[in-house]
Amino acid sequence: MEQLLWGSPDALRELLIEIVGWDSLSLSEGEKKFPKRLKEKLQELQYFKENPAFLELHPVDQERSFLTALYKHPKCSETIVLLSHFDTVSIEEYGDLKSYAYQPRMLTKFFLERKTEFKEEVQRDLESGDYLFGRGTMDMKMGIAMHMSLLEKASREEWPLNLLMVTVPDEEVNSEGMRAAVSKLLELKDAHQLSLKLFLNGEPVFTKDEKDHNYYIYTGSMGKIMPSALFYGRETHVGEPLRGMTANYIASFLTQRMEWNKTFQETVRGETTPLPVTLQQKDLKKEYSVQTPYRAAALYNVCLLERTAAEMMDLFEKVAQEAASACNEAYGRICKEEQVQPIGKVQVYRYEQLLQYAVDKFGDAFIKSLKAEIHAKVNDDDREKALQLTDALMIQCQELAPAIVLYYSPPFYPSVNSSEHELIKKCVDYIKEQGVKKFNLPVEQIHYFNGICDLSYVNYQGNEKGWKTFVANTPVWGDSYTIPFTAMSQLQAPVLNIGPFGSDAHKRTERLHIQSAFVEVPALVEGMLKSFFVN
Repeated sequence: MEQLLWGSPDALRELLIEIVGWDSLSLSEGEKKFPKRLKEKLQELQYFKENPAFLELHPVDQERSFLTALYKHPKCSETIVLLSHFDTVSIEEYGDLKSYAYQPRMLTKFFLERKTEFKEEVQRDLESGDYLFGRGTMDMKMGIAMHMSLLEKASREEWPLNLLMVTVPDEEVNSEGMRAAVSKLLELKDAHQLSLKLFLNGEPVFTKDEKDHNYYIYTGSMGKIMPSALFYGRETHVGEPLRGMTANYIASFLTQRMEWNKTFQETVRGETTPLPVTLQQKDLKKEYSVQTPYRAAALYNVCLLERTAAEMMDLFEKVAQEAASACNEAYGRICKEEQVQPIGKVQVYRYEQLLQYAVDKFGDAFIKSLKAEIHAKVNDDDREKALQLTDALMIQCQELAPAIVLYYSPPFYPSVNSSEHELIKKCVDYIKEQGVKKFNLPVEQIHYFNGICDLSYVNYQGNEKGWKTFVANTPVWGDSYTIPFTAMSQLQAPVLNIGPFGSDAHKRTERLHIQSAFVEVPALVEGMLKSFFVN
């Protein structure tokens, strides 16, 4: 039999170095070109020369696309979906070595020559020769290379199993690629009569701290949601400060109660979500003047495990009510001391309440034209448009001020977990046993992948109330942002993430462990698939 193209550790390493060299920075020209180059690479396989229709590009938007590659056994319906993303984060932090960020060999060599610039842990990894540095080596082009190798091996050895590789853009920003892929997965499932048995992702191991060298596999993925707020006060001249109320003053009460608030933490199966943090806070005043800033906004990052969007909004509203009450009390006390009549009390509204108020006041046609005007701004992202829509409604309904308007900003990642699925239990046991037996590698199970990933958009188990609350309070819903909840709920197969060990994803020192990536993990994944689906 002819030698496999990517069947050895050295060949797999060369494949990785090649595809890392294809710049695919999120929202760049490289991201648009990458799937086309990947398709050309996969066309080198004899299977796709003979079955070109099984290798396809599908549109995400006008210029970006995702790729599907199907190995289909003629007498089998059981199918493993191999998920990955090909976009990477920026490379500005590489400084004068920026041009080598996508050249792992050269970058590793230069870093070794400059090892004293790095902290002790990185120096040790450089000196060991066990790591390959470079943007995308760890997150997550090694996962793509491994999946390509599995496709080649399955097609050459004619495994009695179907493998469907799906690799998408935009995971690092809004997951537009995966959200677009959901409906195509259902189409392919029906067209080829595929019985989906497992969604297998290849995201890398995310260490708990810089000294953590444990190897993990993940049987679920943490969710992420972004409660946001528009603060609308009353404008005034700085010479008469108490005749108005700054939005920044109102915002300070909510942000103090949101940041690091343990109420938003969840602990499930002994794993706890990170504390919430403010991702953005700003007032909306664009120029300097002695008019006080009366509009501001904040965007909060909250992770979730079992809570729904409905439960999260209830909790957010409760905290906002407490913030408004504290703000009103403090403001009232100052007004009393200064013998000034208060302008009013801060009220809390959900976006859906504000929208209904505006529709009742102006009618549907006016609201539609207002939305169309904002969505015509092609250079603004969905977060900015969500803020602008909420702000535009409040400008037309200033009688509601002072106010805090609560809404959701994209993206939303539902949590997913398959820890109790019988197949997943068997897979975990296999990887643990074989990890020690073959490589003396202890393997630990993590129930929720803490890096946020595209597995959030399959095997959806949420209830209708949860996502309806999200829909009702996301200003851009249905226009520039959607999540295919119904289609996601039809992709019912357990999830599992097995990827290579590495360190410092999204940092200048992003690096991949060579033995883990090219020897250990490919062997364990191949062995697992053969044990449960092929033999």
